Amino acid sequence: MLRARRGGTLRMLGAPIRVLFLCTGNSARSQMAEALLNTKAAGRLVAESAGSRPAAQVNPLAVQALAQIGIDWRGHSPRGVDASSDQRWDLVITVCDRARESCPILPGHPIYAHWGMDDPAEVTGTDEEKLRAFVSARILLARRIDLLLDIPTEKLERQAPERVVGKIPSLEMSDTPELGGPLERHDHRGRSRRSDR
Repeated sequence: MLRARRGGTLRMLGAPIRVLFLCTGNSARSQMAEALLNTKAAGRLVAESAGSRPAAQVNPLAVQALAQIGIDWRGHSPRGVDASSDQRWDLVITVCDRARESCPILPGHPIYAHWGMDDPAEVTGTDEEKLRAFVSARILLARRIDLLLDIPTEKLERQAPERVVGKIPSLEMSDTPELGGPLERHDHRGRSRRSDR
């Protein structure tokens, strides 16, 4: 059975919602977002990522930050957005301002949302300080993805989804949680770690 979406596109009833994360280089933020959502969503949503100007490789610090929570992201490569332009997407999320400005018009009338955040790759200092920036980015993305997963599928499909998904960054706490803090409430197998769930 097919279910109509906003803009007239059709999605098979019960099929996962397809999410595309976009940034410029597809080497850090969007790669971590893809890894986190696919790990947490347990098939309800499926994610890929791409970049407007893909880098040569995924940043090793992004791979290391994911490895800290049990996600092995070795072997993944940055992808260009052109490779995703002929696929159907239900939700497109930009995670950097430059990607938002150059975001392509994709087929199928997907929902667009912007989750702007600082680029951890721009942090300078010691290796420990650089890794800390990637860990902070991972935690921030995990928080936003948890909020996304808290939205019922029906609300994503029917009730002004652009506003619902787009306001997620404004719902966050003002302080970034410490590593392993309560905001990363799904473990690396997608199971909830919240005491009230």
